[in-house]
Amino acid sequence: MTETLGQLRKIAQDRTLSFKQKEHALAVEAENMLPYVLLDAETRAALDARIICDMYEGHAPYKPRYVLPDYEVVLKNGSAHLELPKPETLDEAISTLQIAYHHVPSVTGMPVFIGHLDALLLPFCDGVSDDELYRKIKLFWRYIDRVLPDAFLHANIGPADNRVARAILRVDAELKQVAPNLTFLYDPEVSGEAMLRLCTDNIIACSKPHIANHPVHREVFDEPGYAIVSCYNALPLRGGAASLARVNLKKVAEASASEVDFLDVQLPRYVNLNARLMRARIDYLFRQSGFFGGNFLVEEGWIDKGRFTAMFGIFAMAEAVNHLQDLAGRPGRYGHDAEANALGHRISARLAELVDREPMDHIWRGVAMLHAQAGLSSDAGTTPGVRIPYGSEPDPVSHVQALLPHHQHYLSGVSEILTLDETVRANPEAVFQLAKGALQLGFREFTANVTGNDLVRVTGFMIRLSDVKLYNAAKGSRVNTTALGAEAADTVHILDRKPRVVGLELMAGSGV
Repeated sequence: MTETLGQLRKIAQDRTLSFKQKEHALAVEAENMLPYVLLDAETRAALDARIICDMYEGHAPYKPRYVLPDYEVVLKNGSAHLELPKPETLDEAISTLQIAYHHVPSVTGMPVFIGHLDALLLPFCDGVSDDELYRKIKLFWRYIDRVLPDAFLHANIGPADNRVARAILRVDAELKQVAPNLTFLYDPEVSGEAMLRLCTDNIIACSKPHIANHPVHREVFDEPGYAIVSCYNALPLRGGAASLARVNLKKVAEASASEVDFLDVQLPRYVNLNARLMRARIDYLFRQSGFFGGNFLVEEGWIDKGRFTAMFGIFAMAEAVNHLQDLAGRPGRYGHDAEANALGHRISARLAELVDREPMDHIWRGVAMLHAQAGLSSDAGTTPGVRIPYGSEPDPVSHVQALLPHHQHYLSGVSEILTLDETVRANPEAVFQLAKGALQLGFREFTANVTGNDLVRVTGFMIRLSDVKLYNAAKGSRVNTTALGAEAADTVHILDRKPRVVGLELMAGSGV
């Protein structure tokens, strides 16, 4: 108890935290003073050893990890609970959304999804000039970053090329804000190459947006569809993710005597233990927390309790493969050697098979969705998801080709961050062709950082390097995710990513 009080006092007296940051940190500590959800001894031991991991969601989950409301409901109907009439004008629609966001929970204490904004706002744009639309979006964008300063907060646009989407891209490139994060849902049959080029030009300017492969994602989900939120997470709209727990593949490999032992004994064991952990946490959320009982989000149809999935995460694929290669006396390294890469692809296929054998109560479609988890800032000695270790990345085309076979298995999200040399500013066509080729081949997401930008991706979330510099000088940050980015730079060396030159000659005959 003395240790807990000391931690509470440390938070309360921390001069680098804002009031809201202290409030959230104190709430997390209070939740973790409660007993942990009931686990069997074997699952508890695996969790304590961090071979499986609960993402530090809290001892008594009282809200889903990620909530994806259907904001079209409140724009069409208003809200009785919030005493909001149905909006009639663009100003009223934006105001309604701003109010709605404050009532949407997540693990971060802020919403992780703020809507398919172009589809939501287009019906209110009749009679609104392009200049007026631009100015209103710019005010809206500034509001989001200043009032909800968290880079896990995510907006979606697309797949159509429309004036709201273009206004958002224009504003995002100008303001270069951490929040909101942004994904364009790209469909070659709908979006058009001009829109894709606008997105890749924006990536060069501000490392945003993500570009999601809309036809690939759409095949996974039923009506009313899906959204991309937080760290590349593809989740059911009008639902979300009840929980996320993950397996450390490096530690599973280290517990294995051989590749066969890994695939046939240890991996099935730890997949099962992670599923047990998820079931215990999900059962508490649905049966004991009371979140879905009497909640106006449910009653008014913003969310449906039957549309929450569970995210079965994995990380440290690179380290697991390299360890298994060592056990077999093979020198090839993950990301660079065909044999090592093929082993990684077999592991992903095996994971998908095993996760599908673990039924889950309360969960959309009855089983968890496999997820290449983007890592925690404290994950020393491991690489996020199925990524290639930082500092050892090959050329961009080889990078895409090495990782592509993984993407078919990670239905709730898989990502890579291609770090491109700043010479691409003089060769924007190369970034466009790289994105187009990767998406044509089946990449679920295309994401890139460009060296020289202040705004960069850490995992799925963004930081500004100038904010990290101030944070490291003990000046704090108004943006919640700056601290995570500073820790990731120190612990998992995100700033060691190797920038690669993109040349059109690399793509000749490569299929990318």
